[in-house]
Amino acid sequence: MEPRSRARSGRTCRVLPVVGAFALAAGLLSTAGAAPAATAAPAAPADPYAEAAAVRVDNPYAGARVYVNPEWSARAAAEPGGAAVAGEPTAVWLDFIASVAGLDGAMGLRDHLDAALEQGADVVQVVLNDLPYRDCDWLMSNAEMWLDELPRYRQEFVDPIADILADPAYADLRVVAVVEPDSLARMVTHTGDRPEATEGCRQVAANGVYLEGVGYALARLGTLPNVYPYLDIGNHGQLGFDDTFDAAVEVMYRAATAAGGTVDAVHGLVTNVAGYAATHEPYFAADDVVDGEPVSEGSGWLAGNGFADEVPYALAFREAAIERGFDPGIGALVDTSRNGWGGPDRPTGPGPATTAEEYVEAGRTDRRLHQGNWCNQAGAGLGERPTAAPEPGIDAYAWVKPPGESDGASIPLPQENAGFTPLCDPTYTGNAGNGNNPTGALLAAPPTGRWFAEHFASLLANAWPPLP
Repeated sequence: MEPRSRARSGRTCRVLPVVGAFALAAGLLSTAGAAPAATAAPAAPADPYAEAAAVRVDNPYAGARVYVNPEWSARAAAEPGGAAVAGEPTAVWLDFIASVAGLDGAMGLRDHLDAALEQGADVVQVVLNDLPYRDCDWLMSNAEMWLDELPRYRQEFVDPIADILADPAYADLRVVAVVEPDSLARMVTHTGDRPEATEGCRQVAANGVYLEGVGYALARLGTLPNVYPYLDIGNHGQLGFDDTFDAAVEVMYRAATAAGGTVDAVHGLVTNVAGYAATHEPYFAADDVVDGEPVSEGSGWLAGNGFADEVPYALAFREAAIERGFDPGIGALVDTSRNGWGGPDRPTGPGPATTAEEYVEAGRTDRRLHQGNWCNQAGAGLGERPTAAPEPGIDAYAWVKPPGESDGASIPLPQENAGFTPLCDPTYTGNAGNGNNPTGALLAAPPTGRWFAEHFASLLANAWPPLP
């Protein structure tokens, strides 16, 4: 893979293929006093993949048209008011082996790439989400592969994806690949003797399957010059604490260097995938002080977290990752698909500067009952629309999670291969993972990835910025 520029300028850098560079040099040298050369043999046919792949950009979203998934767009447009956002780009999720070729009549990866070419798109966003024993913190893992099936993950999931993306027909497409959302974060938050720990995540940590799987995916994708892998770093509510932040940076480094990989395969980091954490909290910051008390310590919402929102977390994690050995040129994405928190309950100004607790509670725009709540949240709204380079260090705001797709079923459905977690049950009274609070989840939710019209309607109604 050609090295990337370390500047965050977004400029395009063309690198001559090695053979072409030597040929150019030889041609220049031969002009000085040499006899006329014999007629040259016909040049070899140009390799469109090699030519297009020689151009690497610092920010794949800059100046680019991003692919609109026609399947998601049609579902959104069919809902009342959905036409207002049906033209927004969303990521394509590959969460089962069969989804690569196309599951139950749905479009497969190659279908989406062909559709992107027809749209004249420059960027396609895909999500790899099929690690063995995926969702190790759930009551029933939402995975199709068991802990000992890492070879199958490599050969039947990652390799076919990489082979399709390497097709010269797609050389002109920049493919942003989000690698295994939340998997590595769970190795920090749900292992050891932590209150949230589960036996499933302890087994994953002992087995090493997440590290090896993510490392292999990064290594395979990182060799493709038109593919831009982004490594998932959870969100600030998970990993923004003193006892999780540095540990998470280390886990990400171990994964990037596992299975023969190197940090050079990581083009960027991505935060808040399928999450609800605010991009920016406009009315308070984690380092504010009220009546002599830091709000990070005095607020039950923050509970010692050093971050209140996603962009500061993403930028801090980026700097820590660079210090650990990642490329200084890495950027970051923020998933803003469901973190708008508009509607009538949105604060209009700071809370009262009486106590840290009152200040944060009255001023926070993220209205979840607890930052550990993540499933089909009531009151959530669409966030910032997909935007390239919205602020320094951020490659894009992106809708990685397609709005309207369920996070999980609200009740156990044994006939579905969709897993279950109590945090999707609106009647569940909570556990250590959400501070023993109600879940804030919506009723009658279908299994993971299925269309959830009621949730989509809520996202439209509570969008921030508001929809026209």
